[in-house]
Amino acid sequence: MEIIRTKVKDLLTSKPGSEVLAKGWVRTKRGNKEIAFIALNDGSTIHNIQIVVDKTKTDESILAKVTTGACIGVRGQLVESVGSGQAVEIQASEITIYGECDPMRYPLQKKDTSFEYLRSVAHMRMRTNTFGAVLRIRNQMAFAIHEYFHSKGFVYLHTPLITASDCEGAGQMFQVTTLDMENIPRNKKGGIDYSKDFFGKQTSLTVSGQLEGELGATALGEIYTFGPTFRAENSNTPRHLAEFWMIEPEMAFYDIKDNMDLAEDFIKHLVRYALDNCRDDIQFLNDRYDKGDDGEDGGLIKRLESVVNTDFVRLEYTEGIKILEQAVRDGVKFEYPIYWGVDLQSEHERYLVEKHFRKPVILTGYPKEIKAFYMKQNEDGKTVRAMDVLFPKIGEIIGGSEREADLKKLEARVDELGMSRTNLEWYIDTRRFGSCPHSGFGLGFERLLLFVTGMANIRDVIPFPRTPKNAEY
Repeated sequence: MEIIRTKVKDLLTSKPGSEVLAKGWVRTKRGNKEIAFIALNDGSTIHNIQIVVDKTKTDESILAKVTTGACIGVRGQLVESVGSGQAVEIQASEITIYGECDPMRYPLQKKDTSFEYLRSVAHMRMRTNTFGAVLRIRNQMAFAIHEYFHSKGFVYLHTPLITASDCEGAGQMFQVTTLDMENIPRNKKGGIDYSKDFFGKQTSLTVSGQLEGELGATALGEIYTFGPTFRAENSNTPRHLAEFWMIEPEMAFYDIKDNMDLAEDFIKHLVRYALDNCRDDIQFLNDRYDKGDDGEDGGLIKRLESVVNTDFVRLEYTEGIKILEQAVRDGVKFEYPIYWGVDLQSEHERYLVEKHFRKPVILTGYPKEIKAFYMKQNEDGKTVRAMDVLFPKIGEIIGGSEREADLKKLEARVDELGMSRTNLEWYIDTRRFGSCPHSGFGLGFERLLLFVTGMANIRDVIPFPRTPKNAEY
């Protein structure tokens, strides 16, 4: 009788007494002269299933090929486990070798290996317990994001990856071109003649889908984007990637308070979903890397639960600066200076969250000089209705604002910053024809995953990190 393969996740919760078929990769093999114990994992769960092999009834040549990393299939009886650590195990009657693995050359050895080393073998690191857990959590979080917005009636809008506009105005964009780099066409002034390029103009990979998202909000009411974005910033910090994913909702008729309310509810929903649906993986990461032995700041699960169960602080930028200035007077040492008008660094944000308030903070009312052109200006002429959600261990996890809906103010700000109007007229049109109050924010997906998994480096929460001088695979 043909037996259909059952995933390890389902086998571990099945009742003993039936014949089963499991397939996966060998994590370990141990035993004595009579019996071998194989730990098998297929990626469906952090837990392995134990395979018990009677050596007297098994071909030695087959068993010799069962090494760490090998891919095998096991047919046998699911029985109650006599050992501790698992409820059931498989008594093997037949082993099939799908893929051998040379234990001497296999890059994932039994001994603990550094995350830095694992990044150098990123094509194999997914097979480790840690990265299996991280990627399963990543998958669940992506699903939870779509579920949340769908339940609230938002429209999922696909915004372009190739664009002629720079949303942030920073100019740190990857250029997209089909021009021959060995024979670049030039115009009469000696500049690059982009009319000869594929799109007939200079284009780049997007840093944000926000501007196009605003178009959707002014037609469909409430939309969100969720896709890859790119920034050519020569940064090698543990918080930056050149290719990363962003979730960007845009909502018509939302003011800054509505925006903050949605951001808080959204991120609490995601953290709660992770605790409810990724418990085994989060427990593993908590126990392996973040038990909380360092006192009140430690403990992954403790931090996640604290976010779900607390109201976020709403704080004006000006008040935040006063708190930080007082901290300096009290002897706190910051690497970067503090004064009104400065763009806060991660150390400042984390002080507010981890030391002063001991809970997440939504900072608003930033100086307009350090924020983007599209943010709505306050009546004081100095600040804008921006908002940043600050989290423990991370700093800024969400950035957003109420958008400037007034045509004259938006045009004045564009001119004030010396921005080119050529590629922005379509965006300004939304303020010419039926302008409405609207708001939105961006959540960096990998920043969220850093918080939910407790990982320390953003390169370890994405399957294939893209950073300066690194574009493997």
